[in-house]
Amino acid sequence: MLGTSTGAAEHVHVLGVRFDLMPRSHVVEQILGWVAEGSRHMVVTAGPELVMQAVADVDLQRILHVADLVTPDGVGIIWAARRAGRRGVERVSGVDLVEDVLAAACERHQPLRVFVLGATPASLSACLAEFARRYPGCRFAGHHGYFAPADLPEVLEEVARFRPNLWLVGLGQPRQEKLIFEHLRDLPACVGIGVGGSIDVWGGTIKRAPAWVRRMNLEWLYRLLRQPARWRRQLALPRFAWHVIRSRRQAS
Repeated sequence: MLGTSTGAAEHVHVLGVRFDLMPRSHVVEQILGWVAEGSRHMVVTAGPELVMQAVADVDLQRILHVADLVTPDGVGIIWAARRAGRRGVERVSGVDLVEDVLAAACERHQPLRVFVLGATPASLSACLAEFARRYPGCRFAGHHGYFAPADLPEVLEEVARFRPNLWLVGLGQPRQEKLIFEHLRDLPACVGIGVGGSIDVWGGTIKRAPAWVRRMNLEWLYRLLRQPARWRRQLALPRFAWHVIRSRRQAS
């Protein structure tokens, strides 16, 4: 593990990836506890696409194995957990998790320093402004995600100077997970969380699905209809389902 293991959390394995089955409220408490003790940890919110990437990527498999928390993000993971006999599994997405952590910190007067890495300069600026408005008890800084590989040391130095409690990385999966894994140890102790396209949602660049759509577990369809170019990525879903069904048949 990158830090102290959660230990007591129940888990389920989906195509070799361990998912920690904790309610979102418990994940929030775990993250705020890590921040309070000043320890270094990595949180991954994983859906079927990342699982399928891990099937073909040994390095990514290792990262997911040593991450301190891997939460189920997506109806496909919930479905796979049910097939493994785990009922009542709660989806824990990056966008919801971070909002809950920041809200809880403000309510408790637990000031957080949050560095956001990713998205376009305009989207990042809008995200930081929205965060500052919604969570006035916290401090925010960031850097856009359109930097050259040669500029990464300078970007990481900027993160280190800010000394964040939370390091939110939205560079797309699995790039963001690999970057957190490779460089978290080089930063002041903080909790690193991959947040994918959440920066665009927080900044208002992309509109999130209405709450009723999310309750029906159809957010993936809403995003596909609004962003048809995502159809290639969505091909991972039927492949994921087939692999899960086949793995269960082989195990029986």
